[in-house]
Amino acid sequence: MARMKFICDTERCIECNSCATACKNEHEVPWGVNRRRVVTINDGIIGQEKSVSVACMHCSDAPCMAVCPVDCFYRTDEGVVLHNKDACIGCGYCSYACPFGAPQFPSNGTFGLRGKMDKCTFCAGGPEENGSQEEFEKYGRNRLSEGKLPACAEMCSTKALLGGDGDVVADIFRTRVITRGKGSEVWGWGTAYGNKAQQDSVPQELAK
Repeated sequence: MARMKFICDTERCIECNSCATACKNEHEVPWGVNRRRVVTINDGIIGQEKSVSVACMHCSDAPCMAVCPVDCFYRTDEGVVLHNKDACIGCGYCSYACPFGAPQFPSNGTFGLRGKMDKCTFCAGGPEENGSQEEFEKYGRNRLSEGKLPACAEMCSTKALLGGDGDVVADIFRTRVITRGKGSEVWGWGTAYGNKAQQDSVPQELAK
């Protein structure tokens, strides 16, 4: 059984925010919630800036699951950490426990009313029937049930953000690190535009 994971290649991320935009557009995310966001480290320091796309990392030992007093978080067979909004009481413990700031309160409710937590679902919906209107209204589109990858990873312009089977994602990233060159070759343009030497040294399915 596949174990779904995200990884962001900081050498490729250009802070275009297409991942965050794709997520909001695909799921009609509540106002005030950013299921995915791009964070820049060492901002403004020439030669040291690194950008990384951050969302729920669907941890194998998720702290949000450990602290939730009503056990609204659960893990699917594919390793995706989801939550049941019907069970959520809005206590916010998960938001304090998560090191990635994934669980968030929406900001479109009445003043002082925080409502149910919202978070990245790896485009896997929720406990309702797959593809149902109720599921979409609460959690967004269930792309995994359609045989698709998360919208954020599919829309990444430089393929910095990878999402899918953890073993496959790790193999792709490992191959990139081993074969990564300098200058423009950090991005793999040689592979994309027919540099024969690089094409011969990298399996095409891993170099993309």
